[in-house]
Amino acid sequence: MYLKREDGAAAVEFAILLPILLLILFGIIEFGFALHGKEVITNASREGARAGIVIASPRPSEDQIKGVVSSYLTNFGWDASKAEIAVPTGPCASFPDPLRVELKYPYSFLVLSSLIADFSKDIMLSATTEMRCE
Repeated sequence: MYLKREDGAAAVEFAILLPILLLILFGIIEFGFALHGKEVITNASREGARAGIVIASPRPSEDQIKGVVSSYLTNFGWDASKAEIAVPTGPCASFPDPLRVELKYPYSFLVLSSLIADFSKDIMLSATTEMRCE
């Protein structure tokens, strides 16, 4: 009886599956970074809203609230000039008026953008925080 040798079969199977496994691994890492970025901008909008609702005389202006958000992003190592910061409700006037801070920031994938064409475009991470004036 003639038996075929299968010494290299595992190496060939590994070579076929390795790119797929690496794509999955880098995908998990990339989406982890994106979720981390979402948390950063959520905290930045929360910091801006909190700074805007505190009792102060005079009340913080819209530019001061945007400055707090920009400062948070800069301290985190992000380019605050890329952020779109809006305070659509305007600064606090009196209790219990709401104050809303909206933040949008473009996120670009690091590794997947060079491997898959659909990931070459930036995605917009956004966060909105609404708090009542104190």
